[in-house]
Amino acid sequence: MQKPKAKRMQSWQEITHYAGFDWAKNHHVVVVLDGQGQIVADFEFEHSLEGWQSFTDKTSIWPNLALAIETSQGAVVDQLLQGQGAVYPVNPVAAKSYRERKAPSGTKTDHLDAWALAAALRADGQGWKVLQPLDPLTQQLRLLCRDEVRLIEQRTALVNQLQQALLEYYSTALSAFDDWTQDFAWDFIVEFPTPEALTRAGKRRWEKFLHTHKLWRPETAAKRLELFAKAGLFKASEPIVRAKSQLALSLCKVLRTLGQQLDFYRQQIEALFEEHPDHDLFGSLPGAKKVLAPRLLAAIGSDPTRHGSLQALQCLAGTAPVSYQSGQLNKVHVRWCCDKFLRHTLHLWADSFRRVTAWGQTYYQNKRDQGMSHACALRCLGQRLLKILFRMISDKKPYDADFHARNQQKHGSWVLKLVNQPSASAGE
Repeated sequence: MQKPKAKRMQSWQEITHYAGFDWAKNHHVVVVLDGQGQIVADFEFEHSLEGWQSFTDKTSIWPNLALAIETSQGAVVDQLLQGQGAVYPVNPVAAKSYRERKAPSGTKTDHLDAWALAAALRADGQGWKVLQPLDPLTQQLRLLCRDEVRLIEQRTALVNQLQQALLEYYSTALSAFDDWTQDFAWDFIVEFPTPEALTRAGKRRWEKFLHTHKLWRPETAAKRLELFAKAGLFKASEPIVRAKSQLALSLCKVLRTLGQQLDFYRQQIEALFEEHPDHDLFGSLPGAKKVLAPRLLAAIGSDPTRHGSLQALQCLAGTAPVSYQSGQLNKVHVRWCCDKFLRHTLHLWADSFRRVTAWGQTYYQNKRDQGMSHACALRCLGQRLLKILFRMISDKKPYDADFHARNQQKHGSWVLKLVNQPSASAGE
């Protein structure tokens, strides 16, 4: 497959006009300023083929145009990146402050929002980072990983509804299975939708179900069969059973379909990850395995210049704390304004990393001993892991545990000293 021609990024000194882009679902508002801050264009267009063609025609007279927009992803950003202008994403919190700077009274209109963004870009844009498009393979992988997480969240919501329905009429089923994200639990409800249906089926069908779904275990089979035998002794009234069993059946059928689609997504993600040039680099991360390695690649990318610096990446991931200082007051708190997908992925990776590496577990336990919560200790570990990963991406070298240990020893790492202490190991 031929690699598409890369878009040439304009330098800030080349920019002559500054546009604020206020986007919406069906229409968008654009305000363009010249170098002196005068409005040279103020127009609105529909989100359609004709609308975008009109936008291209109107802005083509300014070849050195920069655009500020209150998002960094989505259909609008995709269209802008296909054009020639430099795109500067603005955080919604910052965009609100820029609007209030222009209108302290609290006035808000689409045109005011666009003007405020354009004015902020002209005044402060030299310190902003231009949005660089991802390569097609990484972009597709990112979209698939994000959509997979959304589907998993939908599955979680459906499972919660299913468990609540079963709680009202079918406590035996809830007691028999612990993991309701597995298809065997849904198949059980489809085959035995009510306590009465389970009782009528009899022991031979119960045993057949357990064997068919490979659930027969000496330590659990007897307990489950005992629960099935007592299913009819504790039941809800007939109207509740009829209504809630119908809901449970519907949810299980939806979950079956959703489970099949999640399996398909996983296959697509793994196939794309195998094709990616940085597969070996991200695949070498301890604890990442098949699920988290593609997500880390999708969330961070393989180009370190995209983030600018390690500190910028740590802020984006939400591991770097926020400082607040005023007079004698000086405090820090967790960073909520960040890439939620990256923060969630890094949280899962840090938790997996500490389980497979001695120094990761030692670092985590030390933070816990200092009084930190589980999430806070993982954020601190994630901050360290990002430093390692950023260096790996910059050097284009996979993770080497021996090389990392030598570096820790060279710099006198306190974590390595705790790892090598027998008492510390015994205390864990």
